[in-house]
Amino acid sequence: MKLNELKNHPGSTHTRKIVGRGPGSGLGKTSGRGEKGQKARSGSSIKPWFEGGQNPLYKRIPSRGFNNARFTKRYSVVNVEDLNRFEDGTTVTPETLKECGLVKKELSGIKILGSGTLEKKLTVKANVFTNSAINKIESIGGKVEVI
Repeated sequence: MKLNELKNHPGSTHTRKIVGRGPGSGLGKTSGRGEKGQKARSGSSIKPWFEGGQNPLYKRIPSRGFNNARFTKRYSVVNVEDLNRFEDGTTVTPETLKECGLVKKELSGIKILGSGTLEKKLTVKANVFTNSAINKIESIGGKVEVI
């Protein structure tokens, strides 16, 4: 087989629809767009949600209720096992966590979660602690301080 002998599979290619060319094409004169009107004009595209000037559905539906999502507090999260990188007796503050790279942004504060094991005695200062985190820090002899 040679390159000049290659051919497409039958039915894989189609002839282009020729529009606006006389009686033979079947799409002469108005090119299959009908007569006049917005859709017959060149460059017309109507957004799918446009309802012809009628008050659209998204405006007809009442907005009801109150959502508290705008006012939720989002905390930067640190696990107890991540605190093992500090040395014994260190005071861990939000600033030290930022310097260390454990936290990028403080957001509404820092929350210490209790997943993993802690092997070092630390004084941890944060905004929120889970109960399991408090138990793990204090069981080793560390201190928990809520800012």
